[in-house]
Amino acid sequence: MTSNNEREDISQSLKVFIALSRVHRSVMDTTNKSIQSNGLNPTEFAVLELLYHKGGQPLQQIGERILIASGSITYVVDKLEKKGLVKRIPCPNDRRVIYAQLTESGENFISSIFPGHEQVIHQSFEMLTKEEKEELLDLLKKIGKYEK
Repeated sequence: MTSNNEREDISQSLKVFIALSRVHRSVMDTTNKSIQSNGLNPTEFAVLELLYHKGGQPLQQIGERILIASGSITYVVDKLEKKGLVKRIPCPNDRRVIYAQLTESGENFISSIFPGHEQVIHQSFEMLTKEEKEELLDLLKKIGKYEK
C-alpha cells in the first residue's frame, strides 16, 4: 500500500503530465496553423526547415531526424519537388543514396517564412523570463534523459 506522501507525489506527477500535454497541444496547434497558412503541412515544413539549417541530406537521414517512416519521406519529398522547393541529387559515391536539397526557390521560400515561424514560437513562451526558459529547458532535458 502506498503512503500519503507517495500518493501525493503520484498525483503531482499526473498533474505535470496533464499540464505538459495541454501546453504541447496548444503550442503545436498554434505553430501548425502558422505553417498551414504558408501552404505547407507540418511534415513538409520540418523537411524544409531541416534542409535550410543543415543543407542537403540523404532521404533516410531526413526521416530519422524528423521521426517519420522512410516511405512517408519519399511522399513528402515528392510533394515538395512538385512545388519546386526541393530537388533530389544522387550521391556520387553511392548510387543507392539520394540526397534532398533545397532549390533556389525553396531557399527563398523558407528564408522568407522562417522568421515568422520563429516569432510564433517566441510568442508561445514570451511570458517566461530568460531564466525561466533556461530552467524549463533544463527540467525537460532531465525528464528526457530519465525516459531513455
